Amino acid sequence: MKSKIIDMYFNQQKKPVEIAKELQIPKYTVTRVLQKDNRYSKEKQRRIEINKLKHTERTKTYIKEQRLEQQFKDKNDILVLNKLHDQARIELSEKKRLSNMAYRNWNTSAYLFNEQKKRFEFRNELGRSRDVPKYIKL
Repeated sequence: MKSKIIDMYFNQQKKPVEIAKELQIPKYTVTRVLQKDNRYSKEKQRRIEINKLKHTERTKTYIKEQRLEQQFKDKNDILVLNKLHDQARIELSEKKRLSNMAYRNWNTSAYLFNEQKKRFEFRNELGRSRDVPKYIKL
């Protein structure tokens, strides 16, 4: 039994938990047998170092994936903003007259909705030129 445990740990590179499951014995029995072998502490330390390296690599991969995901989101945001900008540029550069409602949709912060009169009213504190509509009825 001891030789099988030692072989599985050192040669087959199995963990004590795996050995215990396979041989159907308690984990502490496997650990006690391994601790009596003089190679155990070196092997355990080697496995710890390997796991640290694996963890570092997984962390780097995770960070890289997160960075790529964020860049993808940023690119999508830029594409959406460019599309909205292009749409506004097309609407505003047409030679025909811009409708009052289209102007209000383009400049939403300049108008407040008056519930009683059912219309949008230009905010006086902004200062309005003559070609900007004072009221926009629905």
